[in-house]
Amino acid sequence: MNPHERFCHNAACWAYGRAGEGHIVIHSQRERRYRCKRCGTTFSATTGTALYRAHKPAALVVIVVTLLAHGCPPQAVVAAYGLDERTVARWQTEAGAHCRRLHEHLVAAGQVELAHVQADELRVRVVGGVVWLASAVAVRSRLWLGGVVGRQRDGALIHVLLTRVRACGATAAALLCTDGLASYATQARRAFREAVRTGRGGRPRLVLPAGVLLAQAVKRRTKRRVVGVERRIVRGTAAAVAARLVATQGTATAVVNTAYVERLNATFRARLAPLTRRTRAAARELPTLEAGMWLVGTTYNLCSPQRSLRSRRGGGDPPGGKWLERTPAEMAGLTDRRWSVAELLAFPVPPPPVTHRGRPPKWLVDLRRAA
Repeated sequence: MNPHERFCHNAACWAYGRAGEGHIVIHSQRERRYRCKRCGTTFSATTGTALYRAHKPAALVVIVVTLLAHGCPPQAVVAAYGLDERTVARWQTEAGAHCRRLHEHLVAAGQVELAHVQADELRVRVVGGVVWLASAVAVRSRLWLGGVVGRQRDGALIHVLLTRVRACGATAAALLCTDGLASYATQARRAFREAVRTGRGGRPRLVLPAGVLLAQAVKRRTKRRVVGVERRIVRGTAAAVAARLVATQGTATAVVNTAYVERLNATFRARLAPLTRRTRAAARELPTLEAGMWLVGTTYNLCSPQRSLRSRRGGGDPPGGKWLERTPAEMAGLTDRRWSVAELLAFPVPPPPVTHRGRPPKWLVDLRRAA
């Protein structure tokens, strides 16, 4: 137990969400509880994590969630471990909600390089109909930037996706490569706009930065087979798009494509049971599919080394094998090591800041002055 890495979970406390300031102490080592010295509230060591009130050993929860994150159907987990299907569903839902909070805290913090982004959608069959899962990936780091599930493959779905992409980093000099869906170009012009402030009164004008490039790879099919690909430059020049492709893909023969996001879609189909073609484990509700999406996407970013990101181990690298493997989060500079699923589920995600009414206490004023 390390109280220096914990924060108060009482939203009415002025120390809410503030870690490393010495106001959290160990309340009970045996019961694994902390206490906030500012408000006196005690809380469990698993508060704010996916292991909170699991009512089962943490090791079992980690094993079950790991299996779910790698494509094992919940029915198989129930049969193997003798658990109730509602317990497995609750663990998956809570793990997905925790992964979404961790994604918003780590990935959607605006620190990701978005020089080249690819986006695409998956058609998913669910009980009683069809839904769409749209995802985006940063090509240089292979980082999953987020996804969204919707009933319709329309502009509203794409707008939510591109809004989440913009939250991950600066899009003023981003290249967006998609398929032939017209909503991408329309919604990108809306989502990537920035305010031009002139010092005058009134609402500032929203303008799309000149560095935003849009390209499409439209596949032509005959009898369900791809017979050709038409590459279109929607915004920008062909020279600018080609230079960005060479810089991000690392090859002089790079062309406009959606290969990286399609490879990520294949990973989602392999690791998320409802996405498997002709599956008997189809999702019944959208929240279940969304929870699985966040779980698979976050474990992919933090826990899964990518073969395309590895490099030969040099003299300054830590000892190990021939290759130095890296996860997408490591490649993007968000972490310095590979996470395990246990670390992911036990990570206490800091809550968003809240506004308190009244005069701040003296200890907080002193901290602000010292800073």
